[in-house]
Amino acid sequence: MSRSIDDLIPTATQIRKEAALKEAEAADQHARITAAAEAEKRALIERLSQPSGKTEAEKIQLASTVIQRAVRNGLTEVQVYRFPNSLCTDKGRAINQQEKGWEKTLTGIPAEIFQLWSDYLQPRGYRIGYQTIDYPGGIPGDIAITISWGD
Repeated sequence: MSRSIDDLIPTATQIRKEAALKEAEAADQHARITAAAEAEKRALIERLSQPSGKTEAEKIQLASTVIQRAVRNGLTEVQVYRFPNSLCTDKGRAINQQEKGWEKTLTGIPAEIFQLWSDYLQPRGYRIGYQTIDYPGGIPGDIAITISWGD
């Protein structure tokens, strides 16, 4: 019982069809993964754009803990938060350009942090900085919030 050449070697057309099917499956899988990641990112941004729900006392305690830990580690500044530029009403343009009034573009938790600094930390000599820290594809991305107290 010998096998014919047609059983052993498929035609080029058959191979192309199989390759196209595998490529389509891979593209479909990639599309599902990308869609899931985008949905997760949208949910995170939505959550971060809302108030934190923490009381003033809880926010002050959290700030104290972060600052004290940084001091114990010999630091004079600490990054307290990182967020996507989409949490700014202008996608971080005013922060990136260091325009006067940039703080008015903040929403959600980044705005809460600024308010906490303004109410409690600034009067005690702390400084705050909002700075674009990455540029994926050459465009502004995430923004970091830094609290500092050194000279």
